Amino acid sequence: MKVTKITETEFRKMVLVSSKRLNSNAEFINSLNVFPVPDGDTGTNMNLSLASGEKYVSESTTSNVGELATALAKGLLMGARGNSGVILSQIFRGFSKSTAKKETLTAQDLADALSAGVEMAYKAVMKPTEGTILTVARKAAEAARKLVKTSDDCLAVMQAAYEAADAALQTTPDLLPVLKEVGVVDSGGQGLTFVYQGFADALSGRERQESHQPSVVEMDEMVNAEHHKSVQSQLHTEDIKYGYCTEIMVRLGAGRSVEHEFNYDDFYAALAAIGDSLLVIADDEIVKVHVHTEQPGKVLTLGQSYGSLIKVKVDNMRLQHETILEKDEEQAADEVAVNKELTGDYGVIAIASGDGVAKLFKSLGVTYILSGGQTMNPSTQDIVDAIKETKAKKVLILPNNKNIFMAAEQATEVVEVAAEVVPTKTISQGLSAMLGFDKDASLEENKAAMLAELDGVKSGQVTIAVRDTTIEGQAIKKDDYMGIVDGQIVVTNPDRQAAATQMISKMLDEDSEIVTIIYGQDGSETEAQAIKEAALELDEDIEVEIHAGNQPVYPYLISVE
Repeated sequence: MKVTKITETEFRKMVLVSSKRLNSNAEFINSLNVFPVPDGDTGTNMNLSLASGEKYVSESTTSNVGELATALAKGLLMGARGNSGVILSQIFRGFSKSTAKKETLTAQDLADALSAGVEMAYKAVMKPTEGTILTVARKAAEAARKLVKTSDDCLAVMQAAYEAADAALQTTPDLLPVLKEVGVVDSGGQGLTFVYQGFADALSGRERQESHQPSVVEMDEMVNAEHHKSVQSQLHTEDIKYGYCTEIMVRLGAGRSVEHEFNYDDFYAALAAIGDSLLVIADDEIVKVHVHTEQPGKVLTLGQSYGSLIKVKVDNMRLQHETILEKDEEQAADEVAVNKELTGDYGVIAIASGDGVAKLFKSLGVTYILSGGQTMNPSTQDIVDAIKETKAKKVLILPNNKNIFMAAEQATEVVEVAAEVVPTKTISQGLSAMLGFDKDASLEENKAAMLAELDGVKSGQVTIAVRDTTIEGQAIKKDDYMGIVDGQIVVTNPDRQAAATQMISKMLDEDSEIVTIIYGQDGSETEAQAIKEAALELDEDIEVEIHAGNQPVYPYLISVE
């Protein structure tokens, strides 16, 4: 099969197939995370970024490929999440600029566009690093340029680009020692390889089995949407018809209570008879269920009749709803009482997760909390919307995560108001930065002063290891707790409290004065108090503060100043 011209039809299919390919492999890409922490999000970010681009393409009515490429680039720009998503958006920004005036694409046009994408992506990264998505993109473009000298076949050029991308991907561990040590290829490079594979498959008409199972993040987004429709929008708690949000995951055919061979339609119908807001996702081995019901026991029993339960979660939504109403009232009062007086014409945006963390930021003068962080990187569009919501003349953005820097920077380039990013890498750094904020200073003066505050803070995070690995010469076992200080794993211990205490001991020095412990969803005030006592035994002269953060992923965020 030979394709000498890429028309609207081929281009639309290329985008659609590659978007599906990323969707199907998002969790696999996430699993390539170097650190064995439960926050791998490269696959999720690239998937959601390209999905935004695909949406813009699908909504465009043009038959001009150049205009479709522009739509793709615009959608990727606004939907870009995480550094990997932003770099992907830059690759296709360069691609679109190269093809902007093309009604159709020849093989030469395709090769030129891939090269233009590489040039744009390298420019977008302050310190380009080989062994990453940049290497994969560059090698793919080089192969396309080489082949187009002897071929006018778009399919052959794209296939050569894909094969070169895959070959380059396999070399990434040789270019980045940490990848070799951990035994993975670069996750961003893997994502781009899937995109180029999708392009080649679309041009060839080849079909691959897409076996996507929604990621935890996607499942949570669907669940939250159902909660919003079924709970939050109710006027009165007593109006909630089905009071228990029930989630189960079943390993099909396993266990002693199996009575039936799995049939999706029968299983769905049985659940629909006892609840609403139903989501059922299944493959050959696993079925995931979310349902609102008055009889959660029946849901569990039904699941066991098809296999063994490997996850069970039941929440009382009536109780949740009452709590939400109370928090909404408190938050409304807080917003009236704080912020505008502190900030004047300024809008200060902090990206963070957890009600307690949000309150800490607002108490320091932050005007807008954009929900996000580990595993939940906001898109460029999300940040643009947050900037607009502040209705301020000058805006400062605290990403509090290095994987959000690039999306935040892109957002400042899109909006019409003056905005600056203060490159805070952690929640602790974000809180410290606010100590340098002055509502009467200029943007540049505030950014400099807030950055200066970061010099005196050490940021620690305690979380659980999701796999066995060795990194930086340190052996880590699955389910052990790790203490991570400013991006480096310094402690591992099977006991969480001990891991936190040992981490603090490595953070303290003769100049240390204040230790702040923020406990999350998986931490507790009781354990935080025990960690405080242990810290005081290490140094009785320090001051230790404890705050409820309610943040996900990290049971404890600990700073030393």
